[in-house]
Amino acid sequence: MENGHIESFNGRLRDECLNVHQFLYIADAKRKLAAWQTDYKSHRPHSSLGHLTPEEYVARHEGETTSKTPIFQP
Repeated sequence: MENGHIESFNGRLRDECLNVHQFLYIADAKRKLAAWQTDYKSHRPHSSLGHLTPEEYVARHEGETTSKTPIFQP
């Protein structure tokens, strides 16, 4: 188990989308995966985000940074 967050996401994607749908062609797979992604990001609350959707979490925390200095400066 290298990264618990990634492995959890991959398991959820597999259980809720990849194992549920039969993909007939690439465009069909893209459409079904995009619909699952929209649901995952926009409509489903995540306990790790205080029971907010990822979009709600970003909207509430937008602009909150601990440092005004960019991490990377060319």
